[in-house]
Amino acid sequence: MEPLEVVEEVLKRGVAEIAAASSSEQLEQLRVSYLGRKAELPLLLRRLKELPPEQRALVGSRANEARQRLAQLLEERAAELARAELAARLARERVDATLPGDPPPYAGSLHVLSQLQRELEEIFIGLGYEVLEGPEVETVHYNFDALNHAPNHPARAETDTFYLDLENAGRPGDRLLLRTHTSPMQVRAMEERPPPLYVVIPGRVFRPDSDATHTPQFHQLEGLAVDEDLTLADLKGTLLAFARAVFGAEREVRLRPHFFPFTEPSVEVDVSCFACAGRGYRRDGSRCPLCKGEGWLEVLGAGQVDPNVFAAVPDTAANSPGYDPERLQGFAWGMGLERIAMLRHGIPDLRLFFDNDLRFLAQFR
Repeated sequence: MEPLEVVEEVLKRGVAEIAAASSSEQLEQLRVSYLGRKAELPLLLRRLKELPPEQRALVGSRANEARQRLAQLLEERAAELARAELAARLARERVDATLPGDPPPYAGSLHVLSQLQRELEEIFIGLGYEVLEGPEVETVHYNFDALNHAPNHPARAETDTFYLDLENAGRPGDRLLLRTHTSPMQVRAMEERPPPLYVVIPGRVFRPDSDATHTPQFHQLEGLAVDEDLTLADLKGTLLAFARAVFGAEREVRLRPHFFPFTEPSVEVDVSCFACAGRGYRRDGSRCPLCKGEGWLEVLGAGQVDPNVFAAVPDTAANSPGYDPERLQGFAWGMGLERIAMLRHGIPDLRLFFDNDLRFLAQFR
């Protein structure tokens, strides 16, 4: 077959096969067959020098035209097939973008302790209290001295308090520590504000303890009321309102004598057991497992503010005429948020609050 005939036959066959190609993969194979290094037209062009001189120009020109024509047809057919394949894939994989997506296995929410803290803040705000916050790094003065702790009080020991090896620029010689309770804010608040004073102070506190009912870090909510003619009856009424808001409208509270360095008299506060309605036993006659047959649950410590705590507040212009223990009375209380949550939800181990196990935390969403 003459070279020109070969060119025309290849072009005719290529045009037909390209038009009939039904997929991008098939079209790629045709591109290699007709335009690859070993295809007929490229091989013919490389052998032009073997042809008679009078045929070289004509055959070379026609072979180049045929190659360019096939390349153009391949490009056009590739675009057509790409559009058709995209349309088919979209029809096959159609997604209704207006449908809601699958929810995550656990929707985000506040931690159970954060929920409880906010709930307690709302309760005491409703009773006329203001919420304050204080520093977690405290001084020995505010954490112990101003709160009437004796110099040899065991809470001051290195085994009971996290002391810091930092210089206290504000009060040289007054050692820094991680606060062991939120009570230092009692004195700080009285230094900054004149009486009457009604505040609650939530926050983290730190002690070197670690077991099922103690952790090195936990949370407290402190309360302080200072005014004229306040008595333990006012304290009991305040805590009764708290107990009924948190544990149920039928709850009662009782005060038992105790000792705290910064209150006098001091009391432990119990709430009637909400699992057995204060009876100490269940309906089947068995002992209540929550209160262990006592009918009462210990929830917090409280008392009337010791006059020595008032005396630790300097007589300044900000709170003139100062916190005179002859004129003013006050009461204070402090509760552990983990303790309240454990009683309320029947949680046996304090460490569950800090393990970040979603199976546990999801119960309180």
